[in-house]
Amino acid sequence: MGVNSNRVEHFACPETTLTIPAELGAMQIHDVCLPPEKTTFHKLKHRLSEIFFPDDPLYRFKNQTCFNKLILALQFFFPIFQWGSEYNVSLLRSDVISGLTIASLAIPQGISYAKLANLPPIVGLYSSFVPPLIYSILGSSRHLGVGPVSIASLVMGSMLSEAVSPNEEPDLYLKLAFTATLFAGLFQASLGLLRLGFVIDFLSKATLVGFMAGAAVIVSLQQLKGLLGIVHFTSKMQMIPVMSSVLKQRDEWSWQTIVMGSGFLLFMLTTRHIGNRKPKLFWVSAAAPLTSVILSTLIVFLLKSKAHEIPVIGHLPTGLNPLSLNMIYLSGPYLAVAIKTGIVTGILSLTEGIAVGRTFAALKNYQVDGNKEMMAIGLMNMAGSCSSCYVTTGSFSRSAVNCNAGAQTAASNIVMASAVLVTLLFLMPLFYYTPNVILAAIILTAVIGLIDYQAAYKLFKVDKLDFMACLCSFLGVLFISVPLGLAIAVGISVFKILLHVTRPNTMALGNIQGTQIYQNLSRYREASRVPSFLILAVESPIYFANSTYLQERMLRWVREEEEWIKANNASTLKCIILDMTAVTAIDTSGIDAICEIRKMLQKRSLKLVLANPVGSIMEKLDQSELLESFRVNGIYLSVGEAVAHISSLWYPQA
Repeated sequence: MGVNSNRVEHFACPETTLTIPAELGAMQIHDVCLPPEKTTFHKLKHRLSEIFFPDDPLYRFKNQTCFNKLILALQFFFPIFQWGSEYNVSLLRSDVISGLTIASLAIPQGISYAKLANLPPIVGLYSSFVPPLIYSILGSSRHLGVGPVSIASLVMGSMLSEAVSPNEEPDLYLKLAFTATLFAGLFQASLGLLRLGFVIDFLSKATLVGFMAGAAVIVSLQQLKGLLGIVHFTSKMQMIPVMSSVLKQRDEWSWQTIVMGSGFLLFMLTTRHIGNRKPKLFWVSAAAPLTSVILSTLIVFLLKSKAHEIPVIGHLPTGLNPLSLNMIYLSGPYLAVAIKTGIVTGILSLTEGIAVGRTFAALKNYQVDGNKEMMAIGLMNMAGSCSSCYVTTGSFSRSAVNCNAGAQTAASNIVMASAVLVTLLFLMPLFYYTPNVILAAIILTAVIGLIDYQAAYKLFKVDKLDFMACLCSFLGVLFISVPLGLAIAVGISVFKILLHVTRPNTMALGNIQGTQIYQNLSRYREASRVPSFLILAVESPIYFANSTYLQERMLRWVREEEEWIKANNASTLKCIILDMTAVTAIDTSGIDAICEIRKMLQKRSLKLVLANPVGSIMEKLDQSELLESFRVNGIYLSVGEAVAHISSLWYPQA
């Protein structure tokens, strides 16, 4: 369905003389029936079922014993019981290998992304321990690698830092981060529980491509602080202030930091390229971040007397996640900021997590339940907010490594969490001399993949309106702010929907000679006008939002047809057939519009005929008593029958 902007090319659509065969008078004209009668309750039940349960999730419970229903219910709510009942040593071997592989990626990424969110690095590791365990019990994806992600980290950092400085009030900032995570989880779980997953569909792929590319550029620019060794850096997220800060603080640039950062960045980009070109060598790119952390830490430790200008992470506490329930901020002047941040990051992380899960499910030929995923991601964030974690979801980079490493079930997340646990308990002192510049290089390597220029080019090539949405989203993030960029992305998506709804496509149809097929005159040159008929098609529901437009557009079609007839000395226009095959619904405004069009055409001695209205439209026309006025030669099962029958009334030959 597209917005109508093209007129019929009249020169390509000649009028042909319609010859009525002798047998036409005997052609059977089918009645257009009303749908079977249903009570209002049954109609409402069916409609709600189609809206909220299109996949019929309870079908597997039919014709089952009570015990089997209990087992199926456990498997339905806790997918671990489904794959766990068939688990074996072979699956365990694959999951252990993949879990340890993604742990090598998750540990440095967790520390890096926490810094991106302006949180202590240890929070990133905490967030790579509890949430994966929760997801392995509740999640339906076999390959989703759970943990912090760059976009959600960036958005949380930018939105919270606008209200509270993470440097001046670190405790309050940490409380707001945990509170935002709680509300993100509540929002996500509510969408899953109420089966409102279609809400996230308002972020179209086009706007997401632009938003993520803009966010990736902003993230990359922010990492110049660590890559250049700058101490005094702007807290703003827009492109111009960031670049201005980089140039103004040239005296703080450290050649030691630049050399180390550039070297390891080049190393990780090279390994990433190798992994993309040769999927069997995925482990090269997966191990690169941890290898970089180990090597850079050793270099700084060995040269600490000479490399004192390179900032390091410093002390990280050892031990399990401390409980943070007492740090949830539920009253005070910053509660609204925490709620808003939670909802925005919740939407973004949910969109990314479900998209990643569905991508790998399609690759491996299994199905992911979107509503279960919302519940799983929401509950793991709620649990995470009480155990010193911030917003987590399914990461594309970790999931890709997980899939390539041969993961078979969600147990790979348990293995990854176990590796993180060992790190938290015993290995934290080893990160003391890890340089901040290496974290910046890891983030840069990760976010570069978010700039999908091929997708943007495809949008430009296929749909210019989608490309404009992508471009506006990209520029909004780059030059205004990340939250407003997201708002622009959603606004453009909604505007596009409204544009299609309020300005639906209409077209004039012609007959392909020798057939009963009627197609767009401007599209098919072999289609010809039928003398004395104007056949119009509408490709959308007829609602209050577009009824006035359709009324005006149809009258314009009539005027243009009469002008064409006068210019070409063709047969006088007598009948307008409205093909309603693609009209899936109608409301009272639409019914009134049809009634008004019919009255206007009658004043001009023109007949309006409806062809192939669907059952729900027939029912509403009947209830509005408009159907009775169309009963006599006014409503037909197809355009072909309408043309044949009305023509036989004009030219009786049998």
